[in-house]
Amino acid sequence: MVGVSEDRPTPEQDPDDRPGGTAAQPRQRLRLLLLVAATLFALDLITKVIVVARIRPGEPVSVIGDVVELVLIRNPGAAFSMATGMTWLLTLIAAAVVIGVLRIGRTLRSPLWAIGLGGVLGGALGNLMDRLFRAPGPLQGHVVDFVSVGWWPVFNVADSSIVCGAILLVTLTVFGYEPDGTRYKDKAAAEAPAGGPAAEDTAPDPAADPGRDGSTGDTTPEDAAPGSAPTGAETSTTTGPLLGDPAGTAATADGKETAA
Repeated sequence: MVGVSEDRPTPEQDPDDRPGGTAAQPRQRLRLLLLVAATLFALDLITKVIVVARIRPGEPVSVIGDVVELVLIRNPGAAFSMATGMTWLLTLIAAAVVIGVLRIGRTLRSPLWAIGLGGVLGGALGNLMDRLFRAPGPLQGHVVDFVSVGWWPVFNVADSSIVCGAILLVTLTVFGYEPDGTRYKDKAAAEAPAGGPAAEDTAPDPAADPGRDGSTGDTTPEDAAPGSAPTGAETSTTTGPLLGDPAGTAATADGKETAA
């Protein structure tokens, strides 16, 4: 009988997210990741160019009263104006994030993971460009922030992309969605023993026991329990000579009597 592989994908599983998919699927997810990253990077770059050209420092532009404003701030620190004295270190971290995301993206099969990583990549590239090419110099450039919402620190499109992408990735991880498109719970169920509890309840078939007579169910003299009394033909064949059979007969092993 030909065995059936347990790795065969289930019908309800997305064909693009099957673990045994083709090599074209990771390339498609990488394209999606790069498309999201390029779109967010372009949006961040365009908005920064417009803000630098139209808004002067210290002169906010009201969007929704005093709650939402556009104000030009040059930030030497990380997202939301954190770690302002470590510009060069943040530049190296951003470059490492870009390289790491690109490496992971080559093996992705999940579209949601591709979108989340695309957001992180697009935001990291946007702020990295500022640190490399804006004043006061390479690796020391100040990032352009311009969105002010209430008490929240001033941020830009790149900061929003990084935060939203990270939130999506954390959510996928919490609910068990893997980068290869599978769920941790489904993967654990697939790796469980195929027999299950039913295999433990099966009892051996007495008819299949070679030590028993399958046709009558009677046991042979050799299989009798120790100390049990002989019955039937066994009694007659074993006690004949002992009782002094007048015919001088003896019993053979098959129960037939022969003359002495």
